[in-house]
Amino acid sequence: MNRSLLLGACLSAIFLLGALLSFVWTPADVGAMDIPNRLKSPDFHHLLGTDHFGRDLLSMIMVGARTSIAVAVVAVGIGMGAGVPLGLAAAAHSGGMIDEFISRGNDLIFAFPSLVIAILITASFGAGAINAIIAIGIFNIPVFARLTRGAALSLWQREFILAARVAGKSTTRISAEHILPNIANLLIVQGTIQFSLGILAEAGLSYVGLGAQPPTPSWGRMLADAQTMVALAPHVAIVPGLAIVSMVLGLNLLGDGLRDRLDPKLRVMRT
Repeated sequence: MNRSLLLGACLSAIFLLGALLSFVWTPADVGAMDIPNRLKSPDFHHLLGTDHFGRDLLSMIMVGARTSIAVAVVAVGIGMGAGVPLGLAAAAHSGGMIDEFISRGNDLIFAFPSLVIAILITASFGAGAINAIIAIGIFNIPVFARLTRGAALSLWQREFILAARVAGKSTTRISAEHILPNIANLLIVQGTIQFSLGILAEAGLSYVGLGAQPPTPSWGRMLADAQTMVALAPHVAIVPGLAIVSMVLGLNLLGDGLRDRLDPKLRVMRT
């Protein structure tokens, strides 16, 4: 098996299992404050230490993973659910008004950095996980729309597509039955990449106070709370920082491994 795929799958699985386990069990109550044991270094009772309120960091990381994964999954789902049909429609009407309208809309969204758009939306409609999902999902739409359009355009002139058109199939049916299955591998790989970017975006929004709100644990807010205590208790910042880095690294390695495995051309080049 591809090493990138194996390592990425293992790292991603660790956080996914931790998030799922947090629904039924955590080492400690994430809402329970233990002031006498605040900023405690990692030991047998608190494997990753405690924060400035005495809360168990391992428990907060587990529940924070649940928050980050949920936000990223739904945001990517929004991006794929809206972006893929738009991309297919643009490719099916290449050069026409529909293609022009969709392409210019994509350009308009891409003109602004994703984090700026997310901050603008959450600042306008209020901070919270729901608005963070909407903000990240909106930026994912043109990403999938542009990828889908570019991949689909190269297929519309292929012989099997021409045969389907001669057989009387509509453009919608051709897109669903012939185009989409042939570009599914690209969409899966892009989905893992956008998933990792969604984790980063959620952490960034939480860091500035626009993501998930207290008392729900969030990796980004854990970093924000720890920034004034780095010299006193560095583990408070290191733990959530490593969680974000490890999760994003795992997803990127997973995406790279999936690309090698699903793309025959790359697989041949690397053998």
